[in-house]
Amino acid sequence: MSPPQGWEAASGDYRTETDSLGERRIPADAYWGVHTSRALENFPIAHRPISVYSTFIDALAMVKLAAVRANIEIGAIDPHKGRLIEQACLELLEGRLHDQFVVGIIQGGAGTSTNMNANEVIANRALELGGWQKGDYAHIHPIDDVNRSQSTNDTYPTAVKIALSLLLRSLLDELWALRESFSRKGVEFKNVLKVGRTQLQDAVPMTLGQEFHGFATTLGEDYERLKETIWLLSEINLGATAIGTGITADPRYAASAVHHLNLITGLDLESAPDLIESTSDAGAFMSFSGALKRSAVKLSKICNDLRLLSSGPQAGLGEINLPPRQAGSSIMPGKVNPVIPEVVNQVAFSIIGADATVTAAAEGGQLQLNAFEPVIANFLLQSITWLRQACLTLRVNCIDGITANTERLETMVGSNVGVITALTPHIGYAASAALAKTALLTNRSVADLVVEAGLMPRDRVMKLLSPARLSGIETITTSIPVVPDHHGNPDARL
Repeated sequence: MSPPQGWEAASGDYRTETDSLGERRIPADAYWGVHTSRALENFPIAHRPISVYSTFIDALAMVKLAAVRANIEIGAIDPHKGRLIEQACLELLEGRLHDQFVVGIIQGGAGTSTNMNANEVIANRALELGGWQKGDYAHIHPIDDVNRSQSTNDTYPTAVKIALSLLLRSLLDELWALRESFSRKGVEFKNVLKVGRTQLQDAVPMTLGQEFHGFATTLGEDYERLKETIWLLSEINLGATAIGTGITADPRYAASAVHHLNLITGLDLESAPDLIESTSDAGAFMSFSGALKRSAVKLSKICNDLRLLSSGPQAGLGEINLPPRQAGSSIMPGKVNPVIPEVVNQVAFSIIGADATVTAAAEGGQLQLNAFEPVIANFLLQSITWLRQACLTLRVNCIDGITANTERLETMVGSNVGVITALTPHIGYAASAALAKTALLTNRSVADLVVEAGLMPRDRVMKLLSPARLSGIETITTSIPVVPDHHGNPDARL
């Protein structure tokens, strides 16, 4: 009968609640009850309550609010009770009593503990509003009234989908803002010439602006792909109750509940055409997880590039300067590390792992219900939250403050043999290869070598090696002229 460890009443007062397993002492000031008490004892796993995801608590409140309004509408609940339950749900949506959602995010029972935590908090607050004592369930009962026409098996996955839908809006906003930040840098650096690289080896020239514009394009593509996942979350099984047959629910309930839920959430939710399939299948969660992983992986690749481009500052590439955010070493004075891209990389690693967990959990469900939706919910809510915050910190604390190391870039381009590729259509491959070899051995300017060889006047060389032409903004390719060798052979190339 003891209360769960760590949950003694602050006032020293307790109330007794009873379930099918017996009696439990509940702190008198707690809004949760006996079912939550058992969950606290059974699942001391994550040490993270479901309230860490406030949007999820809001989503649970929205589901319960839609349910009670539907029950009032079809005459399945006493209107007075219903209005008190409705008011309690609205208070949750105002942010009140979120601290009473105490069950661990990882739990057995397919989310039953979470559902009962919500039922008990709402019931006890409704009792207070009606002038009764907490735990006086003869007046308003957590199951008979708050959970009327429902089961964990339809309310829990519906709440998860609503929470993800609401969080997706926020993620998309941040992802677009990050895209715009990269795009602005693309404009800022549009005339800054640099050496492109393939397989980490020098390739042909490009502009730093083109590189950053490419980053922006990548993020824009992921924005569109994530938007496409909204439909995955719009199909819900509310009204399915236990396994999809709708047992204990009035036939009119499902349509009414979905209607009210759309009004409350502002989403475009619809009832699944096959409620039995929808109740047992976690495919939508797996697909959504895959979309988050794709976005995280591509963002991580960009951060890898940023760390490489900013490496040094003296012994690395040193092409760009990331904003210094904190001292980088406890032993090396003056060292500054790329901590913002590094933390985004770690977020991506976590999302990749989370996707593997979601995939395993989706596969692991049996028959009419997937019992592993709590771990799916935990990792999806974590992934989308972390990805949003990663986009925010990358934009504000890194991308907006990036500068180009123009002097170093000019030096690297001037001595880089890759620029000779732009001259190949005009002087031929063999002559270009010979000049490239000389440039590498002597570390001299390609332009100077071309002029000294008498292959082209300086003004023509400089025009062909202008940033616009080297980066492909202006087309420079023409037919390769036939140049006689010193023996007068017109078919030979210099």
